[in-house]
Amino acid sequence: LSRGKTFKVEGLVFGVIGHSQKANLGQLLAKNSPFFQKGDLLSLDEPKAYSGHKTKAFVKIQEGCDFQCSYCIIPSVRGKARSHKEIDLLNQVRILIDEGFSEVVLTGTNIGSYGKDTKTSLGNLLEKIGSIKGLRRVRLGSIEPVQIDEKVLEILNESWIERHLHLALQHTSPKMLRLMRRRNRVEKDLELFETLSSRGFALGTDFITGHPGESEYIWKEAWGWITRFPLTHLHGFTYSKRDGTPSAKMNSIVPGNIAKKRLKELEALVLEKNIAFRHTQKDKSLEVLIEESDGKNAFGYDQFYNPVRIYGRIERHSWVNLTKYAIKEKYNEAII
Repeated sequence: LSRGKTFKVEGLVFGVIGHSQKANLGQLLAKNSPFFQKGDLLSLDEPKAYSGHKTKAFVKIQEGCDFQCSYCIIPSVRGKARSHKEIDLLNQVRILIDEGFSEVVLTGTNIGSYGKDTKTSLGNLLEKIGSIKGLRRVRLGSIEPVQIDEKVLEILNESWIERHLHLALQHTSPKMLRLMRRRNRVEKDLELFETLSSRGFALGTDFITGHPGESEYIWKEAWGWITRFPLTHLHGFTYSKRDGTPSAKMNSIVPGNIAKKRLKELEALVLEKNIAFRHTQKDKSLEVLIEESDGKNAFGYDQFYNPVRIYGRIERHSWVNLTKYAIKEKYNEAII
């Protein structure tokens, strides 16, 4: 039995639904009787856009993942990679622009795999999105380093691409990458990061500390590599066991306090690198999309995905170019 079926049979939960059935949750609850709807891992939701404010819109371009990373449960619960139709996505972006959005964020489980099942590619999609009038900025969600091909590299030169990329490293020890069943290799990763950094990109990554087998030797090896990467942003987290994954069966468990200590060291390193990066960009104006404003103070993100606080009257969802600003520890600050 699956864990969901076990919980249902033992009466531990009222109902169980699969990812593809989430849109039917309201109807199922309305029946007021226990339910089990396992869903379909090959299904594809209708492409949707969402935003908490009328500033930037998030557009899901694909679902699922074909990678088999040892620690990840996503392929088991989300299924294989499958892409939304290109024409539907382009129409959606046009509608969003007509509704007043000027920034679009492309999201998905593994956006770099977009188009592999529909005979197109992420690069082709970006090229067509970039030709839509009225769109000012496009931001990419997390993408795997091995999925940055020549077409995507070419598109990244376009002015409408946000000067920030999030490339999922997960680790920088060659041995740990093999243990994690990752497809990226640290030597190639560093080469790619240096290339993108030379083009003026701010670069973020994911990193897991405390994965089983992360000995002191492996951590020092990873640290030796990560200090060489031109990083500016970090989504770091300690390893969390997921039953049913290969990593869950591994030995050499890393104590939680050690994993947290390593994460803090990593966070401090990347913060230092972020501040240094912002100083190197000081001669460039910041293009800020205002996401919050109370009439006296405003907040938004610049083209490098750094937060910016502005003291002055600015309307939400407007764009501001800043040439004079102060660099604080975790954000930039300006008075206008």
